[in-house]
Amino acid sequence: MTKKNKWYLVLAVLLGLIVIGTEMKKVSLQDMATEFSTINWWWIAAAVACILIYWEIEAKIVQVLLKRSNPTFRFTSSYRIPLIEHLFNAITPFSTGGQPAQIIALSKSDVDTGVATSVSLMKFVVYQVWIVINFLMCLVGGYGYLSNNLSKLKLLILLSFIIHFVIVIALLMIMYWYSFTRKLVNIVFKGIYVFKKDEKVNQLYQRTIEKMDTFYAESNYMRDQPILMIKVSALTVLQLVAYYIIPYFVLHGLGIHNISIFHIVVLHAFITMITSLFPIPGGTGGAEYSFSLLFGTFTLSQSKLVLAIFLWRGVTYYLGIILGLVALTFQQKRTQ
Repeated sequence: MTKKNKWYLVLAVLLGLIVIGTEMKKVSLQDMATEFSTINWWWIAAAVACILIYWEIEAKIVQVLLKRSNPTFRFTSSYRIPLIEHLFNAITPFSTGGQPAQIIALSKSDVDTGVATSVSLMKFVVYQVWIVINFLMCLVGGYGYLSNNLSKLKLLILLSFIIHFVIVIALLMIMYWYSFTRKLVNIVFKGIYVFKKDEKVNQLYQRTIEKMDTFYAESNYMRDQPILMIKVSALTVLQLVAYYIIPYFVLHGLGIHNISIFHIVVLHAFITMITSLFPIPGGTGGAEYSFSLLFGTFTLSQSKLVLAIFLWRGVTYYLGIILGLVALTFQQKRTQ
């Protein structure tokens, strides 16, 4: 881990402590202690199992994508990759550190850097496509509920969907209309050069073209492997389901049973999309705010809601940071 990433980690922890402190001011310690003593930890264990399964499925996706080049790549080695990816996504703005980190982690596990880049790109594309498809399904099934009850977040949810949708369209354009997309990029940069032409803009242009070329080369392989992509897609859907149902178990652990699992999945999908809009590492602040608005509709007492936020973030965010640090340390010791 670089010095810069260590500072990002410290920042993420500090922001988390600030948010926790802010939430704690809303309730008394006695109420929190009372609610804490009534938690059914078997339901919380089920939530933890879901996030572990989420990473397990992603590890299997990595193993499946590596089967052609590294057929003997072990599952234990593969499981470290999503943990390291989560760690760097969690501590960097807009989750920009995850992909480079997983490429480096794969490279240090005797996977060719080009192959590691290919695996990262293919996994990213399939994940983005299914994020949008699942969100569309949730939007169609749950927007009426959202529209009637949660007007504060409607615009944020629609904006986050538009951003992810544009990303998917851009990826598909590179895959199927590369020459046209290349011309569009050139036109955009010509417009930028009118206002600013320096070395940084040139470097940005070169990096953009290099990434487009790399992605286009990998997309040709993806198009030639429909069975592989179907398998990865099926695993990705299962992965998302395992993640989206986590609040269902958290709320049950707090004694809230009159809840629809469909509504939980819909609301958690919305929160996932909203959190991606916030530039702060881990979407800290935005994640807690959206959770309180969305799940606060389930007749929760304030102390239950605050505890639900702590448990949910502990399972989906902080647990991954801890396990990611363990995975990173294990890798570093192994490669010394």
